[in-house]
Amino acid sequence: MLTLEKFEEATEVVNKVTQETKLVYSEYFSSQTGNKVYFKPENMQYTGAYKVRGAYYKISTLTEEEKERGLITASAGNHAQGVAYAAKLAGIKATIVMPNTTPLMKVNRTKGYGADVVLEGDVFDEALEHAYKLADEHGYTFVHPFDDLDVATGQGTIAMEIIKELPTVDYILVPIGGGGLCTGVATLAKLLNPKIKVIGVEPAGANCMQESLRQNQVVSLPSINTIADGTAVKRPGEKLFPYIQENVDDIITIEDSELIVAFLDMVENHKMIVENSGLLTVAALKHMNVEKKKIVSILSGGNMDVITMASIVQHGLIQRDRVFTVSVLLPDKPGELAKVSTLLAKEKGNVIKLEHNQFISINRNAAVELRITLEAYGTEHKNAIVKALNEAGYRPKLVKSKGTYSD
Repeated sequence: MLTLEKFEEATEVVNKVTQETKLVYSEYFSSQTGNKVYFKPENMQYTGAYKVRGAYYKISTLTEEEKERGLITASAGNHAQGVAYAAKLAGIKATIVMPNTTPLMKVNRTKGYGADVVLEGDVFDEALEHAYKLADEHGYTFVHPFDDLDVATGQGTIAMEIIKELPTVDYILVPIGGGGLCTGVATLAKLLNPKIKVIGVEPAGANCMQESLRQNQVVSLPSINTIADGTAVKRPGEKLFPYIQENVDDIITIEDSELIVAFLDMVENHKMIVENSGLLTVAALKHMNVEKKKIVSILSGGNMDVITMASIVQHGLIQRDRVFTVSVLLPDKPGELAKVSTLLAKEKGNVIKLEHNQFISINRNAAVELRITLEAYGTEHKNAIVKALNEAGYRPKLVKSKGTYSD
């Protein structure tokens, strides 16, 4: 059972190893939503995520015999680092099974804490199955990444800190993958103050908890598709489900495109790197149909490799019309490119790339294609540039994707 006494015990245990993550008030998101928005920055933990809480508390409950056998778990990255770090502190051997798709940074950091890493499967559920197999073969003690009440208790210590710092909080937004974090936070929040609303947030492409609640039983999704790798879970925890049913007030689902915008918002307004799963609660702020409420958004982690970061920034700039590509037609004559360049300079468009295609038409004198990738200040500026090109007779078309055009 998840009891207040257990949560109090867990708080004392995890406080020995966790970084203090005080609430961060967000002027930007407060003004955007009409609420008082605070972030719980678990992306600033030693391991870059909240997972060390549950892992360390779980280890503290093990017998000496269980510890001597060594630990094994499966994880998409954050639980892996939490178990590896907690095991290192406790002097215990740990083996971590991670999907082949796990970002390299998470793999290397897990190894850096002294754990043995095994890469298996393309998604978390396949890695989990392999971890169970290895546990049977070698006698390891299995530490489940979410479907374990001791792990959930450790994660729930976040709620203790939130309510201690902000006793009048109205809403807590919690990311959901398998449900461990949400179970711990929601259960403790309701024990301390039943009036607090706890909202779970899932990726739209991996909404296993939402679907399970809809069917009133734990179900597995046939497939998952999301950039939020830390919450890419097909089936939520069986042991956790009753607690979610009882204590979670609602679930919001978020499209991947919203996470891209949320990433840019956090970088530009708070100078914070938050991974995609941690951004779920940031994106959910715009879905809250309330005003003048105190909302805490849990940023569950910040472990993102630079390649993923670069890709998200690029897509985010495109979504915000700060980078766009336009195709224009012009005669294949000397000086035409200079005319276009002069026009763009006048409109303060910054050219990033040019592609010149002489074979768009049989009659090169009539028209060749010039694709221009530009940096703009936003939608209004982009539209002004396109309008100027149109008025100059260049018949501009915005390029949606390779070979596809839109007027």
